[in-house]
Amino acid sequence: MTLASLAADLRSEADRANERRLLVLSGPPDATRRAAVDAIEAADLPIPDCAAVSAAEEWPFEHVGPRQSRELLGRTQRAIVLDGHDECSPNAIGRTVGAVDGGGLYVLLAPDLDDWAERHDAFDETLAVPPFEIDDVAGQFRRRLVATLRAHPGAAVCEVDESYDGPEGDAVEIRDDGLTDPYPARPRETPEPPAEAAFDDDVYRACRTVDQAEAVHELEALRATDSDPAVVVEADRGRGKSSAAGLAAGALAREGADVLVTAPERRGADEIFARARERLAAADALADSAADCIDADSGGRVRFARPPVAADLPDDPDAVIVDEAAALPVSLLERFLDGPPAAFCTTVHGYEGAGRSFDVRFRGSLADSDRDVTDARLDEPIRYAAGDPVESWAFRALLLDARPPVDQLVADATPESVEYETLSPERLLADEHLLREAFGLLVLAHYRTEPDDLARLLDAPNLTCRALLHEGRVVSVALLAREGGLREETRERVYRGDRIRGNMLPDVFTSQLRDREGGVAVGYRVMRIATHHAVRSGGLGSRLLSAIEAEFREDGGRDADLRGERVDYLGVGYGATPELLDFWRENGYRTVHLSTTKNDASGEHSALMVRPLTDSGADLAARHAEWFRERAPGVLAGPLSDVDPDVIRGALRAVDDSALPEEPALSERDWRVVVDAANGMGSYHAAPAAFTELALRELILGAAGLDSDEERLLVEKVLQNREWDDVAVDLDRVSTRMTMRAFGDACEPLVETYGTETAKEHRAYWD
Repeated sequence: MTLASLAADLRSEADRANERRLLVLSGPPDATRRAAVDAIEAADLPIPDCAAVSAAEEWPFEHVGPRQSRELLGRTQRAIVLDGHDECSPNAIGRTVGAVDGGGLYVLLAPDLDDWAERHDAFDETLAVPPFEIDDVAGQFRRRLVATLRAHPGAAVCEVDESYDGPEGDAVEIRDDGLTDPYPARPRETPEPPAEAAFDDDVYRACRTVDQAEAVHELEALRATDSDPAVVVEADRGRGKSSAAGLAAGALAREGADVLVTAPERRGADEIFARARERLAAADALADSAADCIDADSGGRVRFARPPVAADLPDDPDAVIVDEAAALPVSLLERFLDGPPAAFCTTVHGYEGAGRSFDVRFRGSLADSDRDVTDARLDEPIRYAAGDPVESWAFRALLLDARPPVDQLVADATPESVEYETLSPERLLADEHLLREAFGLLVLAHYRTEPDDLARLLDAPNLTCRALLHEGRVVSVALLAREGGLREETRERVYRGDRIRGNMLPDVFTSQLRDREGGVAVGYRVMRIATHHAVRSGGLGSRLLSAIEAEFREDGGRDADLRGERVDYLGVGYGATPELLDFWRENGYRTVHLSTTKNDASGEHSALMVRPLTDSGADLAARHAEWFRERAPGVLAGPLSDVDPDVIRGALRAVDDSALPEEPALSERDWRVVVDAANGMGSYHAAPAAFTELALRELILGAAGLDSDEERLLVEKVLQNREWDDVAVDLDRVSTRMTMRAFGDACEPLVETYGTETAKEHRAYWD
């Protein structure tokens, strides 16, 4: 068998079954690239419908660079060549493998498979974060990838010699032909309009599968004007969920509805807009069309807004469609529940990662809401037949379907029943079930886990993994990133404005907060931490954090499995919510920074917190806590003036109280103004700095015992400097006058707790 006959056989078999086939060509770069072109031509695949993702530019068909593989999302190709010689990114595999149509070939080029894991490429450079070098990067992901290629049905593996001169020659050794002798594909059932459909028949005739037509029918619920339905549309990639949402959006706009669409990235909504535009144009109902807004002649429209903006429901839309909903944080998704009819469309096993928090936490929020929830699931692939071997290979190779243990196996786990363990890459690779459980929990920990994260877990020299196991099952896991310990020249570059990869806290300390020594101490940042949903709120997350801290302290502050160096602090950075701030504070972490800008996807401000382990770590934490307290008045009244007061309360309560001076720096007059305000006289504006000083002290210490409403009042009026009328409305007070009176009442315990003798003597004047 020659390469030409193999390629023809693979294409013929794929065509008969409406599946794809994977062709691996290993060997020298130039030889495998020529062989890939020859194989596609021998398979009689149309050149205009093929593409190459490669650092090399000489291809007879469309070419995109390795970092531009995202351009192929949503496209349909007859063949894709992924050139892994210069860069093998797991994300690139995930983005491109779903773009090959049934009857097509997915061609992977690689060096010799036996030593591919020992080679380093451009992707490895992204894992070699300072102070590590590329030689420190392991090759475990590629070692596992090779094993899946050699073991999986439908994958042909060929070795190409450097003397390769054509597909009919003998310079190609076929190690595995990848042929599976499948049954012919069954004809696809033609969708028909439902008997009681509200949308026009042409909308349903535009559907590709029965699943898709049923999803569109469920999306008719968005037409409701007298109820608040929610439609959840779930599917694996390539099932047409975004297309279904686009058909529904176009039908709604044709009826005059204003449809607001959002997605983590604008490009992710392209399919929705394309199908909506197509349906309006087909019905001769398209009035105007722009990149982010399509107008119908009925007055309806389909428009796009970024998630944090869309969550504010600008211009009061009639319906909302959230695409790739699982790639957004739950706190943001919950804001859509207060609006009009909404659809939440999400990929179950997407390359972006489908954070299990959507299934676990957001589903709970939906159930607790007043929404009438309808579910739709699309199972039938559109581009190829169900059971396609290339899809199942991608799922296995990239762990797209990794899941935590089933609930029953861990339901009785407690902090006392678990064992604390290090999950080294070697151990994870030796136990596929352990790897799938650990990575499945890491997917749960974050709403945008991606295949590159699997390679980081296995290969990045700065990462280490810790877990709690209950009877051998992973119930809680933490991924830690080593940071700091940077050379002087590196710190100086960062201070002068260069960014530094993989060192979040030192980068912020040095470049943003202007601490020249911010990268000296060595820290471990908790990148991800997750506990199995069946035993959440049972203390396992705190148990894991305490075990991590104890490990480093017992080792003299030294890391045992990376560099054996002293660890000065543990840190964390995350989108701040009141619940998370409380969790980290209760585990001994203290606030050192609250970002003044929002995350584009989550709409949240990031909090940075530190838990010192050594004197060096304590010095770092102390000075940044003090600086945070000093800049708080300025940023809270400025860029943070619209932040949820409960976030501010949580961030300040977690500030180390050593950042405060021993006594409030108030003059005799300042105290007189505060006492007068507590007794209904005078004005906050007579000495705003004095009230700010006391508010910060109380919110950090909590010594005066104010309740949560009184603390919110201090945050909004004193620290965020909002107008009295706005404060009254925001805190749901009866009137502005009653709000001002409540403010005076809140000042009384401040005087009692922090006031000087002179202040208390003046209070006696009012008594």
